[in-house]
Amino acid sequence: MSENDENEPRDRARLPDGVVVRAVRLSDAEEMTDLMNLPGYRAGTLRPPYQTIEEVRKRMENPSPGALNLVVTLNGKIVGNCGLNRLGGRRQHVASVGMGVHDDFTGRGFGRILLGAMVEAADDWLDVKRLELTVYTDNDAAIGLYEKFGFEREGLLRAFGFRSGAYVDAYTMARLRP
Repeated sequence: MSENDENEPRDRARLPDGVVVRAVRLSDAEEMTDLMNLPGYRAGTLRPPYQTIEEVRKRMENPSPGALNLVVTLNGKIVGNCGLNRLGGRRQHVASVGMGVHDDFTGRGFGRILLGAMVEAADDWLDVKRLELTVYTDNDAAIGLYEKFGFEREGLLRAFGFRSGAYVDAYTMARLRP
């Protein structure tokens, strides 16, 4: 099996032509760094600007135990990523999720494809009962996507992050496996 095929889903029939969801690879470090440094992508995260390839590669080389990191590609180009981090101890049934889509590819269904793959993995393979996330309150597109997947707002986190010179609020959202 080639490197390109080893992490692709077996059932690609439901994905549009040229679209693949797969596990992230160390060879993706440069492309992932470019993605994370896009202004729109970064605005939805807690990442500081000017991420280096070395910083990104180091995080990729040392994932959290039980983590799952996926990318969605279009004709071989990474257009989004999603990460799941499993909690431990008495919260081992819980995982946190974070994701982002390339600035030039938002609103085209890539977030839906990526989150769908992550929810499917959490529900059907990882036995995750509760998925949690935070999202800035002004990110209406992301909030709408999360709600379509059954995430509900559970609280408001005031002055959650510092972005573009101002403090911004975020919602904490969660989804319980049906």
